[in-house]
Amino acid sequence: MKSLVKIKGDASFRKFFRKKKNNITSIIVFAKKEKFKNLLIYDAINKILIKNKILAPKLYEENYSKNYIEIEDFGKETLFKRLNKNKNNKFSYFKKVINLLNKIQLIKTKKIKNFKDKNYKIPKYDKKILINEANLFCDWYAKKHLNKLTKDKFSKDYIKIVKNLANNLKLKNNFFVHRDFHISNLMLVNNRIGVIDGQDALIGNRAYDLASLIDDARLKTSKLLKKKIFKFYIKKQKKLNFQKFKNDFEILSILRNLKIIGIFTRLAMRDKKKNYLKLIPYTWDLINLRINENKIFIDLKNLLIKNFKGKIK
Repeated sequence: MKSLVKIKGDASFRKFFRKKKNNITSIIVFAKKEKFKNLLIYDAINKILIKNKILAPKLYEENYSKNYIEIEDFGKETLFKRLNKNKNNKFSYFKKVINLLNKIQLIKTKKIKNFKDKNYKIPKYDKKILINEANLFCDWYAKKHLNKLTKDKFSKDYIKIVKNLANNLKLKNNFFVHRDFHISNLMLVNNRIGVIDGQDALIGNRAYDLASLIDDARLKTSKLLKKKIFKFYIKKQKKLNFQKFKNDFEILSILRNLKIIGIFTRLAMRDKKKNYLKLIPYTWDLINLRINENKIFIDLKNLLIKNFKGKIK
C-alpha cells in the first residue's frame, strides 16, 4: 500500500507530498513552473552538499518529464519549530548552525553531474544579480505604496544608492552561498541538522548566509542574541578581516531584507499568499537595526524616510 499526503509548501512554485509505502516515507517534489531550477538544480546542489558530508535529501527517483522527483524525507521538525517551542535555549542551537555553516563554507565543489548526466556549475553571485534582487523592492512594494510619478523618481534614486552599496562590498565572491540559509530551511534529523531548499545557491560573499541566519524575517530574536551569534561566528574564523566582514554583513543584510519586502509583497499580490504580509513589519525592524550602524547608509536612510513615513526610525 502507498499513499500521498499533501504537505505545507514554501514560497516557490513547488508542491510537496509525503509518500508512505510499507511504513517508509519519502517526499515527492512536484514543479511544473521553473522545473529546471526547482527539480534539476535543487538535486544538483543537494548532491554537492552530500559529497561534502553535509546532510541534504538524497534523490530516490526522478521523473522529470512528469515534473517531479522523489527524495529523502527529513521528517517534520524544522529548527524554526524547535526554537518556537524551546525559547530559552536558542543560542545552543545557533552554535550548532554556525558550525554547520562553517562546514558549508569550506565547500570547494562548484560543478557536478545532475540526474540528466549533464554538468551543472554553480554560477557566481555577481553585482548584477544582487542589484536586480534589491530592485524587487521597487517592482512590488514601492509600486504598491507610491503613485507612479513618485515611484519612478524613488526607483531612480534607489538604484543609484544600491549600486553604490554593491560597489562598497569588500570581500571576494568565492564561497558557497546557500542564499536562503535560515532556520525554516534547517531540519532536525536524528541529532543532526539537515539542509533543504538549496536550489538558489551561488558562489558569493561569505557574509551573506550569516546575514540570512541572524537577520531572519521569520524569527524574532533579541539584539543580544544576534550579537552573540555574530561573535560566535567571528571567533571560529581564521584570517578574517573583521572590518571588511562587518561592512559586508551590514550591506548584505539590508539589501537582502529590502529584497524580501519586495518578495513578500509579490507573494501576496501575484500568488495570493497573503500570510507573508504579516512578516513585513519585522523585516523593516531588521533594516532599522542595521541602517544606523554605518554612515554608508545615510543616503538610503534619507530616501526611505522621505518615501515611507514611519518605516525608518
